[in-house]
This record gives sequence, C-alpha cells and structure tokens, in this order.
Amino acid sequence: MTVNMPATDADGAAETIAAAFVAARRGALPLLEYPGRVPASLDDGYRIQDLAIALQGDAVAGWKVGRIWPPAAMVFGSNRLAGPIFAPAMVAAGGDTVMPVFVGGFGAVEAEFIYRLGIVDPADRQYSLAEAKACVTGVHYGIEIASSPLGAINDLGPAVTVSDFGNNHGLIVGPVIENWQDVDFDAWPIEVEIDGSTAGTGTAADFPDGSLGSVRFLLELLARRGIAVPQGTLVSTGAITGVHAIAAGQSSVVRFADRQSLSCRISKAEPTSK
Repeated sequence: MTVNMPATDADGAAETIAAAFVAARRGALPLLEYPGRVPASLDDGYRIQDLAIALQGDAVAGWKVGRIWPPAAMVFGSNRLAGPIFAPAMVAAGGDTVMPVFVGGFGAVEAEFIYRLGIVDPADRQYSLAEAKACVTGVHYGIEIASSPLGAINDLGPAVTVSDFGNNHGLIVGPVIENWQDVDFDAWPIEVEIDGSTAGTGTAADFPDGSLGSVRFLLELLARRGIAVPQGTLVSTGAITGVHAIAAGQSSVVRFADRQSLSCRISKAEPTSK
C-alpha cells in the first residue's frame, strides 16, 4: 500500500501537502511523488513545515541543520536548511541502538556534532559566532537518521527537503565532548562505516563557519519564524562526512577521531497511532 496524493492548486495546497507527509509518516507508507505543487522557495517549504509540525503534535526537542550546496545555495539564498527533531525520535546512545527508516522512501545515516542550547533571548534577531557560542551549554557526539516517505526528497531541491521536517527521522545523542569550549573538534577526522565498510570521511571545518555556523543560522532562522527556543534545545549541526544511504537491516558505526564511537542498527519504520 502507498500514499499518492495528486497535486492541487487550491488555497489549501500547503495544508494538503503537510497532511500527506504526516499521514505517510504515521502509516510508515512510501510517497511515490511529491504530494502537491513543489514549493518554489524556502519560505514556502517552511510554511508547509510549520503546518506539519502542528499536525504532528509532538514536542519539538531539537532541530537539524543541513547543507544547501551550490548552485542551489545561490538560487535559494541560503547555504543551510533546518527541520524539527521531535522528542520521541531522540535516543540516548548506548547499548543496542535501533533506529527506523521508511522502507520504500529515503534513509541515510549522518555523523553530527550536537549543540545543547541554554537561554536564548527571543528579542535577538542577529548573531555573531561569538554570540551564538554564548547560547551554548554543551556539545555532544551524535548521529542523525535522515529518512522520509518520499524517496526522491533530496533530488527535488532544498525547499522540498524543508517541507518534510528537513528529512529528519531521529537523533542519537552521544556523550558530551569534555572541555568543548577549548577543543577544536571541528578539525577532528570523522569516519562513517556501514556494514563494516567506510562510507565517508570528513571534518566539520569544511562547513561554512564550522559547526557553530549552523547554530548561528538556526537561531536567526527561528527568530525570523517567530519560534521560541526553550532551554535545553538540541541542534544537530550537519552531516560531517556526507549523507550516506542506509536501509533496514544494515548497521553503522561513526568514529569521532580517536575520542568516541557511536553505533546503531537500522530497522523498518512501523505505523504509529499518532
């Protein structure tokens, strides 16, 4: 069974798209095509995202930030995008960690640095890197599970990715990086393995303004959208080694230099009652 809703030009198009994604996620059903008119701008995508967050109804415990690469970055006027991470999809690392992806949709594993935020002044609209860092109370090792019922989500442009929760379906939160304020963890070599083979390597220093640049981006984006940032909000700052496709039945290990490793097994997403 699949969910496959036709495009619509009606005034309720954004609501229709949001409802289709939420229904597909709850039913763990693939979407064969985008469920409506493809959003033309990031603002259009965030409008759909806002509606979908309201329909989902779960508490937003954090946000993922992803890269927008040239030439799309120039077309859309941003080198990053964001999506919500819901509280039920956050898992503490340890033991046998199992994370679901949508079979028939898109699934990937990503190495991440996760920042924990303290008090954020809702009146602030712009941030320097130093001001963004002042909002941070800790940095964790982490793994993001990117997954969507729409298999072509990353092929249809960043506004489409934005519209389906930024293509997020879970976050593994690892230990805190000790003395993070004084450690250049962006320079650490990171490796992602899938089923024992290297899928990618890289450093967060390759990000524009490093991983902290993702925090600054998110704070400014949420301020523009009028979204409050509660104390303790987590920010998954971007795929350090790239976005690596993964499927149910596979396993992944992420190695953060010689400091820490996290692992997970991937399962099939199952229908939920909400």
